[in-house]
Amino acid sequence: MKKLCRFVFLIQVILFMGGCSFIEEKDGIHFSDSEETSETGFVREEAGFYDSADTAVITSVSLDEQKIIFHNFQLGRNYTLKYDGATVISDKYGTGMAMSQVEPGSVVDITFYKLAKRLNSMNLSDQAWSFSNVKKFDVLSNQRKFFIGEEEYALHKNAVVLSEARQGELSDLNRNDILTVRGIDHEILSITVEKGHGYLRLTNEEYFVGGWIEVGQELIQPITDDMLLIVPEGTYQVLLTNTGIETTREITIERNGEIELDVGDVVPAEKKFGQILFSISPADASLYLDGELTDGSKPVSLEYGIHQMIAKAEGYDTLSQYIKVGQDYANINIEMEASKEEQDEESDESAAVSANTVTSNNTVLSSTDQSSKIFIEAPEGAEVYLDTNYVGITPVSFEKTAGTHVITLRKSGYVTKSYTIQVDSTQKDITYSFSNLVSE
Repeated sequence: MKKLCRFVFLIQVILFMGGCSFIEEKDGIHFSDSEETSETGFVREEAGFYDSADTAVITSVSLDEQKIIFHNFQLGRNYTLKYDGATVISDKYGTGMAMSQVEPGSVVDITFYKLAKRLNSMNLSDQAWSFSNVKKFDVLSNQRKFFIGEEEYALHKNAVVLSEARQGELSDLNRNDILTVRGIDHEILSITVEKGHGYLRLTNEEYFVGGWIEVGQELIQPITDDMLLIVPEGTYQVLLTNTGIETTREITIERNGEIELDVGDVVPAEKKFGQILFSISPADASLYLDGELTDGSKPVSLEYGIHQMIAKAEGYDTLSQYIKVGQDYANINIEMEASKEEQDEESDESAAVSANTVTSNNTVLSSTDQSSKIFIEAPEGAEVYLDTNYVGITPVSFEKTAGTHVITLRKSGYVTKSYTIQVDSTQKDITYSFSNLVSE
């Protein structure tokens, strides 16, 4: 009887060992007992409850289908695992979590069965950090750098960008967005857009061109022909003003959506003016209103609406802000802050740089001689906006200026799309061909 039991046990061991060898492919990742860690990106585990482990980024969670899509950032590939009631889920401290609490973009440590594609356990990685409500950020995608405030981070080459549980690109990010950023050490692995942006377009705005638009507390800027504003998603009071004309409307901006605001029913009214008395320290400061040098020692008559005010004084920081005139009389007190460098010298240097460029051989070139362009070639037939201003229909070109810019593409029947680009200061043309717009 003992020999029979040993024989049955030996047969079971042989069958178990034979069933451990398999090769399967999912999303380009091969699973095989014969593969090495360097090929799969997974750590080999010998415990009986699972056979693979990974540190990955969650790209999406389907509660209905009980499936999770993970991103292996070492390989830059996605793979899908299913879970069930036996799957153990916990935070970085080992406290249990419900699957509904797991957020896309999270960096997690997981174990799973390769053959069944079943998730065995998942916990938020104790090596990962997370910053939420990130509003002040900057992206230098060509240098793989990301700034949160003044702090610099490295961008992993396979970092994931998520918006509404869909993967995107770094160029999709806009400075109006609010983000959650996650990573390990000083390297960013995932960026989730928590609050995105949409678009506001004015129609029949002829009376307001040259005036001002205010969208809540989010932005204020001059109104130009055929402008397309990028606005954070949300509900706002919009104020439009110009000479003798004003209107307020309420709008709701949805992520990646576009609102057309028709103001053709508003006509100019009789002009109204307010008397503004300025008190400036230091007393010898120069006051500019709407670009014109103004005597601030006596009351100034200004039309109702928004005006630009600039105060300059030697040895003080230049003060530039917008003021709103909406009553018959008002007092404005201006206290300028002393600077370490004199403003006149800075202005002279700035003017010299903008007027001329000195090359390495000391040859001075006029600005007209060094003009270079940005070309937008695709998608063909799309309206192109540079920093909200209309520049033409693709293919189109315009003057190149160094810095960070937002290119917005719009076409009737398609979803409007924006891209953030970094433009260098070299005297070379740049050509962009963007992906086709998605049909509505």
